[in-house]
Amino acid sequence: MVIRFLAAFSPKRNAWRTSELKDAGFDDRAVHRLVAAGQVRRIRLGTYVRGSYWDSLSRSAQDRVVISLHAIGTGSKSPRRFVYSHVSAARIHRLSLWQADTFVHVTQGSTPSSTACDSNTRIHVATMPSSDIVEIDGKKVTSLERTVVDCCLTMNYKQALILTDHALRIGASMDKLREAASNLSCHRGVRTLRKVLDNADGRSESPGETLTRDLLRELFIEAPELQYWINTRQGPYRADFAWVAQRVALEFDGRTKYFDYRPTNETIFMERKREIALVEAGWIVLRLEWKDLFDGLALKARILIALNHLS
Repeated sequence: MVIRFLAAFSPKRNAWRTSELKDAGFDDRAVHRLVAAGQVRRIRLGTYVRGSYWDSLSRSAQDRVVISLHAIGTGSKSPRRFVYSHVSAARIHRLSLWQADTFVHVTQGSTPSSTACDSNTRIHVATMPSSDIVEIDGKKVTSLERTVVDCCLTMNYKQALILTDHALRIGASMDKLREAASNLSCHRGVRTLRKVLDNADGRSESPGETLTRDLLRELFIEAPELQYWINTRQGPYRADFAWVAQRVALEFDGRTKYFDYRPTNETIFMERKREIALVEAGWIVLRLEWKDLFDGLALKARILIALNHLS
C-alpha cells in the first residue's frame, strides 16, 4: 500500500482531497491504512497531508497549512463567499501569536454556509468593505489593520499587544488603527483595542520583548530606550532595553520556549561574547527568561538594584 502510494504521487505533492485519493485508486479502507502507516494525516474533513511534510513543519507553519486545507476543502479558491479573518488572518500575515486558539476564522456578510462551517471553523458575520480585504497566497484575507482591530476586539490585552507590536513593525498604520478605534465607541472589546494602541510599540522585536516592556510599565519602572546601540571593543551591539544614564542593559532570552526560534551553539556563543563586551564597556547586563515575567516583584527588585548601583 505504501509503495503504491509513493509511486502514485510526485514527492513534491503534499496535500490531497479525499476525492483525489479515490481517483488515484485509494478507497476509504486504503486511506485508513495510509493514515495508520503515517504516510498521510487527516487534518480536517476531506483533506489530507503527507505525514513527513507535516512533521517537518513548525507549529506556526502547521497552523497556516490548516488554513490552506480549509481553502482546498471548501473550494474557497473559487469566487469567495468569505474572507479569512481574526486569528487566521493573523497567521496568514505571519503575525506573532501567543496562546491563540487554533480555529479557522472567516468573516462573511450573510448567514454562514454549510460548506464553510464545521466544528473547527468560527464564522463572523460583518460588513467587509473592499478596502479591508487583501489577497495573500491566493486567499482573500482581512487587511493588516483590519486584522489587528478584529483580534484586539476578541483577544485579551497581552495577546493583542504582542500581535499589534508585530503588525506595526511590519508596516501597519497607527493612524488607520486609531481611526478604526474611534468608529467603535460602544463595540465589545474596544477598551482593549484602545489600551493596546496607547501602549503598542513596533520597536519590540519579539513577543518576549513586548511583554517585558509592558511589565516595566506596569511596575512603574523608568522607561528604557528600546533597541539601543552600544559601542564596545567588539563593535556595536544592540540592547533590547537600555537605561543609558545608569549604563544598565536588559536582554530577553526566553524566545525558545513558546515560539519557533531555537538558538544554535553559534548563537549562544555570540550572545555570551556580546555580554562580555558590554560588561567590559562598563555596562551591567540583566537577562530575563519567560519565568521572570510571572514574578514581577522579584524582577522589579533586580532592576532597581541595578539602576541604583551608581548611587
